Amino acid sequence: MRINLSIAFALFAALALDVRPSMAASLDGLAVDVKNESEQVLCAEKDNVALALTNKNVRSFRIEAAHPVYLSAGMRQNFEADWTACDMSADPSYAAPGQPRKVTLYEETELWVVGYAFPAFWRPSNAIVRIGDRVEKGLHLLQVWVLRSDGAEEVLVLYPQDGYWRPRPMTPPNMRNTGYGSSFLVGPVEVEGRPIVKFKEVVFDPKSRTFTLHFESGGSATVKMASVDSNRLALDVAFDRAIDKGPFAMLRSMYVTEFNNDVARIAVREPGAKGWREDNIMTFGTARATDIWTGRLSPSQHNTTSPDVVFNSFSDGPHPKRPKNEPPPTVAPKE
Repeated sequence: MRINLSIAFALFAALALDVRPSMAASLDGLAVDVKNESEQVLCAEKDNVALALTNKNVRSFRIEAAHPVYLSAGMRQNFEADWTACDMSADPSYAAPGQPRKVTLYEETELWVVGYAFPAFWRPSNAIVRIGDRVEKGLHLLQVWVLRSDGAEEVLVLYPQDGYWRPRPMTPPNMRNTGYGSSFLVGPVEVEGRPIVKFKEVVFDPKSRTFTLHFESGGSATVKMASVDSNRLALDVAFDRAIDKGPFAMLRSMYVTEFNNDVARIAVREPGAKGWREDNIMTFGTARATDIWTGRLSPSQHNTTSPDVVFNSFSDGPHPKRPKNEPPPTVAPKE
């Protein structure tokens, strides 16, 4: 039997860090249609990867962000933007009302929510953000920070004006930082130059760590931070009613080459299959799957430590079905 030494080394490094990969197959979830709408590009700062998830019966599911299997202490990291072969001059730009600003929307010992308003954004800024009695207009970015043993760490980002989320698990104890990478959309996906989800209002409940999303087209969804630690960030999504037209979720990411990407591989578990089907993210076509994993098997020069992203536990009920052997929800360890 031949052994792939690079993968074996990566697995050894992950075990040394006590970094566990994303959850195994959920096995009993609904199957959803997965369609690859990606396009080839040369610009590393354009989200050219698009995986659309569709099933008119889905009411809930889980999204997980987990460290890549090759993560190891002391590895070279790169967070720098790569604007090679990029021309953004044709992108729309809307001046934002008021001044650029940073505002702390919520603060307690274990949780912070910070908002940013930029001088301009590619879409009009119509969505409202609400936390308790506080209402903010014109915010382009929300950051969620949680307590770790040596300070605080950002684990989740939401852009309220176009519906993009970026997740990442907390960094392992013997590392200081890991990067963001792929984004996802939750809700009725539309295309206006690029895929978006339009929010009328975003409400955050700090006590339950839950976002409630009110869509411009009607209906709502909740996104609950079910678990966050140095292994994974798990988000439970539930709709008030199923989305029967178009995708209910989408993965967005970047791929130029195997050595320059935020996601390079995909694996899907199809109903009745004895194993996973694996492929390069750009050559993958379509599938009907109960579980979808996206990530890398080897480091990239772009956002080197960005996490894998998994979609699973699809259900036609208001709460996703949990695997029988799943551990209880966790929070960041404290000293």
